[in-house]
Amino acid sequence: MKKYLALLLILWIPFGCETEHKLTFEPLELHGESCKSCPEITINLPHALDDTGVATAINRSLREEVIALLSFSDNKDIGNVDDAMASFTDSYKELKAKFPDEIEWEAKINGEVIYEDANLITIVVNSYTFTGGAHGYGSTSYLNFDKTKGAELENWELFDDPEGFEKFAETKFRVQEKIPQDSNINATGFMFEGDAFHLSNNVGYTNDGVQLIYNQYEVASYADGPIILTLPYSEVNLFLKRKVKS
Repeated sequence: MKKYLALLLILWIPFGCETEHKLTFEPLELHGESCKSCPEITINLPHALDDTGVATAINRSLREEVIALLSFSDNKDIGNVDDAMASFTDSYKELKAKFPDEIEWEAKINGEVIYEDANLITIVVNSYTFTGGAHGYGSTSYLNFDKTKGAELENWELFDDPEGFEKFAETKFRVQEKIPQDSNINATGFMFEGDAFHLSNNVGYTNDGVQLIYNQYEVASYADGPIILTLPYSEVNLFLKRKVKS
């Protein structure tokens, strides 16, 4: 019996070490108003349950992300997701009343934890909205959080050497997109402002490395879709404040 207990203890120790730093989440699913003249709104997000500062920061940031995506009213302060969904719905209803042939609007927002270690957690938010026109718009946002400080991190706070990382990322971007290293960054059709490379607005930790996502229209045309650059930790740990074993 003692042998079995010892074996169970040995198996439990690495498992416990692997999971003890994980935050606890539950799925949060929300839908907009259901009616003939209502747009389709579907929201799926992770909701942090832990009684910690970082859990509070995560839930607040996700709420703010949804509000920014759905808010269509400039006349009132929208402080919660329900009001944001109502803003999106009311704007469509008003347009539909004036133009009965208006195509139904749509909003889909999905969030997912894609990286977590003892110090940092990253959540990706993928969204798609259609509010008329030739096509809808899809975007990806990365939200990075310092678990110790209990706060969302700005992109520059991820790096010990932001300038070095940007230079390294440009080199890798040029290789991936087949842009000669000695040519203008826009030589092959990209649209970097000022003809100078810059980091994406969306930088996040993933299991495969640090990832940069340039959303549609950010540096290329809509038809080109999002541009994704993934840099393995073995190559970028030198620049990071929070190193990751590779």
